[in-house]
Amino acid sequence: MNTKPVAIITGASRGIGRAISLSLASEGYDIVAIARTPDSEGMHSLQPEVEKRGSAFFPIGIDIANTSLHDEAISSILERYGRIDLLVNNAGVAPIERKDLLDLTEEDFDRVTDVNLRGPVFFAKKVAREMIWMREQAKNYRPAIMFVTSFLAHASFAHMIEVCISKAGLSMASLVFADRLSEEGIKVFEIRPGIIETEMTHRGKDKFDKLIAEGVVPQKRWGTPEDVARAIASLARGDWEFSTGSVFDVSGGLNIRSF
Repeated sequence: MNTKPVAIITGASRGIGRAISLSLASEGYDIVAIARTPDSEGMHSLQPEVEKRGSAFFPIGIDIANTSLHDEAISSILERYGRIDLLVNNAGVAPIERKDLLDLTEEDFDRVTDVNLRGPVFFAKKVAREMIWMREQAKNYRPAIMFVTSFLAHASFAHMIEVCISKAGLSMASLVFADRLSEEGIKVFEIRPGIIETEMTHRGKDKFDKLIAEGVVPQKRWGTPEDVARAIASLARGDWEFSTGSVFDVSGGLNIRSF
């Protein structure tokens, strides 16, 4: 069995997932990076950065929405390392085209919710079962599962209803997982980013720039993937041992309700 802790990060090839991978490598985790395309430029450039931090790198190519591939992916991780200490469910997509609520199609809805909600829930369930078994196998074992949601889990955006519903569902999934798994010694956290500068938000850059300038984000700046990664590193270190089920907003105060 691997003596170092092992972290799985979904959606690892770019943006927030990439920053999380590097941050956890710096914390001493070996990294299992999951992305739809394992031989992408993002994955190729991520590997040497992880290894430079003294951590092993294992790329896996699956679409997290394809639940039939979950068992094979988990088996390959256990075969290589013998353990899974941390799962960061970060993978997520936005709609291909932003449409008004009244123009929403079933195909649009299913695509987003399969990746953002259904896939992560069933992947986390299977990882949790392995973590329960591993409690008796690994020394100093501190298993945790983290769900990366969005400020849209509690805010309405009529042109991205699929994202709002999927992230709200994932937020509740985090709470239910925390409730059930507390008796198993597995901590569960929700990390809720605000307006983060990534490829996904680039399409709305002008709109977000204007909103930030007008003060919708009290700290008056874009968030960065590194802001999110630092929060996850703190949780992974065990800085919040008595906080399972908590929501950690990384939003510059976007979560503040002001009158």
